[in-house]
Amino acid sequence: MKNQIKIFIFLPILLLLSGIAPNQPGDPTGPGDNKNRFSASEMIFVKIMSNTKVKEMVLAPETGTYKVIADGRELMEVDAQNALKLTLLSDSIELKSFEKYWGKFVQIRITSSEEVRSFKIKCLNPERKPRYFDDNLTVSVEGGLLKLINDALLDHYIAGVAEAEAGQYSPPEFYKVQAILARTYALSYITKHQQEGFNLCDQVHCQAFYGKTFEPKILKAVDDTRGKVVVDEDMNLIVAVFHSNSGGQTVNSEDVWGAPTAYLKSVPDTFSLKMPNAVWARKMSISDWLDYLKIKHHFPVEDSAARWAAMHFRQDRRKINLDYGAIHVPLKNVRSDLQLKSTYFSIQPVGDSLLFTGRGFGHGIGMCQEGAMRMTKSGYSYLEVMNYYYKHVHLIDLKELNFFRDVSSRD
Repeated sequence: MKNQIKIFIFLPILLLLSGIAPNQPGDPTGPGDNKNRFSASEMIFVKIMSNTKVKEMVLAPETGTYKVIADGRELMEVDAQNALKLTLLSDSIELKSFEKYWGKFVQIRITSSEEVRSFKIKCLNPERKPRYFDDNLTVSVEGGLLKLINDALLDHYIAGVAEAEAGQYSPPEFYKVQAILARTYALSYITKHQQEGFNLCDQVHCQAFYGKTFEPKILKAVDDTRGKVVVDEDMNLIVAVFHSNSGGQTVNSEDVWGAPTAYLKSVPDTFSLKMPNAVWARKMSISDWLDYLKIKHHFPVEDSAARWAAMHFRQDRRKINLDYGAIHVPLKNVRSDLQLKSTYFSIQPVGDSLLFTGRGFGHGIGMCQEGAMRMTKSGYSYLEVMNYYYKHVHLIDLKELNFFRDVSSRD
């Protein structure tokens, strides 16, 4: 199988010489038209600790010297010997340092122009463990809480995402895949929260991000892939989605999102088998299952044949629906409504209950993380992994992508 995987290394100049011009069809499953220019030193504005109702915190520089700017006025400089306490008071932020009470402000920004700069946040209300972040921070008030925006260099953010999404114990080659996909996703969706005053949040709604990583192999993987992103054959940044485990078969994008994507196609995935999230099981009472089908999907549970079909559902290969005659129950809705780990499950009666035996974890589209980890442990390169899970895609440097777009826009 290894020799069957094609490695695509994209050279824009060859396409230019051959007269192939890109087009930008809207992608209903992704970010749509995107002609932005990006660089490897891009700054990403990320809403951090967005799942924590922060009302009081202590902030202290770890490396570098920071300026503290409150409501547009520079108050002081702080370094690792200093700490700041920020407390929510109504619609303002009370600022204190070791030596002084500084007053109440609408916005507080800590910023440093030094090359190496990082800071620590200790949330006091509610109490949380310290978290570390690179680069700069802006604090304001929104909805009765402190709103924290970390403006970080792109690859500092990507390194944090790689650790949050894949932990600290994955193979170095896998972190290269994860870094490239995280970078591609971030730039594709850089305007996702634009109207809210930032680019991305730190939850899985965007990409998980818990702050700075200190893991050397992650930092090296991000540095080794600096500026690299994945594009489709029309030079669009791909929708770089991934999931935990495919259960042995990934999913077509149209089976979940309703719209086909050339590079998000179902592939057999034996690499995902015998991995931690490959199988799962859940029990449910027969009456709860039948009531759900009847109320939510108008399934004819009074019909004995329909009831039997609903209680003896089987998937040897992935299906889109639970079908009975003209009734089609979308499995993606069942997964969402019942909070199942995947849509890849079978059902059989066990006593007065039903046993759901499932495969995989997640939506099943794009790269299977556990499968990719196993591939890299077995000696596959990050390029081979990407081209196994994404079809007809190309790896390209941001400088080359910008050059190509500049030339095509002049034609």
